Amino acid sequence: MLNQTKGAESAGEKAFLEHLFELRDRLLRIVIVLGAVFICLTPFAQDLYNLLSDPLVRNLPQGEKLIAIGVASPFLVPFKLALMVAFLFTLPYTFYQVWGFIAPGLYQHEKKMVTPLLLSSVGLFYVGMAFAYFFVIPMISKAAVAFAPANVNPTPDIASYLDFTVAMFLAFGLSFETPVATILLIRMGIVSVEALAKARPYIIVGAFVIAMFLTPPDVVSQIMMAVPIWLLFEVGLFLGRMFSKKQPDEEVEDESAAHTLIPSAAVGTASIFQSGEDIESLDQADDAKNSAEHWQDDRYSFKETDDEFRPLTDEELDAELDKAAKEQAALDEQGRFAAGETAKPNDEPTPPKD
Repeated sequence: MLNQTKGAESAGEKAFLEHLFELRDRLLRIVIVLGAVFICLTPFAQDLYNLLSDPLVRNLPQGEKLIAIGVASPFLVPFKLALMVAFLFTLPYTFYQVWGFIAPGLYQHEKKMVTPLLLSSVGLFYVGMAFAYFFVIPMISKAAVAFAPANVNPTPDIASYLDFTVAMFLAFGLSFETPVATILLIRMGIVSVEALAKARPYIIVGAFVIAMFLTPPDVVSQIMMAVPIWLLFEVGLFLGRMFSKKQPDEEVEDESAAHTLIPSAAVGTASIFQSGEDIESLDQADDAKNSAEHWQDDRYSFKETDDEFRPLTDEELDAELDKAAKEQAALDEQGRFAAGETAKPNDEPTPPKD
């Protein structure tokens, strides 16, 4: 039993280390691919920033440009943008590595559900970023320049503009994940389609509240975020109804699969019990063999003294045998007296009276 416990612990430690090594290898692959893409984009860092700032520069007054307040901002900000673009480019590969790490621990129906969700999540995030770049940021830039006071020259800092655009990309990219979140809530059984349909007014109000916190303090950007969230929620609700209709069929398939697995499980259990009985019989045979070998020769009996074992000498062995014989004789005598026998074995029989 001790050896089996040690073997199980060593096997568990080995499996844990193998998982750690696999995680390390996948993380290294992600970092290597990210670094390679970043190195490839480094020569185009200035062009990438010009492309990012184009929606704002087009709405600035004639001849105005962005400014750089920090000393190293003209050098660091474009490379920071290149690193972010490299991360976006390698995002599908990153998800692929994460999927390769967790896929062996998932069931088949979970794999069928996770794969389209991952692909749709990446695609919707890109769509949200594109929506922010082509529609939201130009409108916000135009409104900011139009409502600027007459004595204010609207020339934003390049670092501030980069932070603003990154925040907008994240906000709209995550908001476009609403269908995925809705489907997950329905499929996991946290909420039903009917409950979400009844909560539609509260979700619309919540969309406007979220847009109020994630967008600049203007009505246009708030509406342009809240309305897509609401529409995407409706899309997720529609897809959730479709998935909920397919769910009973999948349950029937799971039940049939379970019924097919029951006989094999029973056979496996029977084999386990049979093997257990075989092992028990072998253990009993070993115990009997060890006992016979132990008592084969009384000369090799051992006596415990001071936590040490030593063989008995001839005199000690004879004394122990005599003692055992006397005890046995006493027990036999007590048994005969209890049965009403008064004569002793060594006594001569009493002659009958004439």
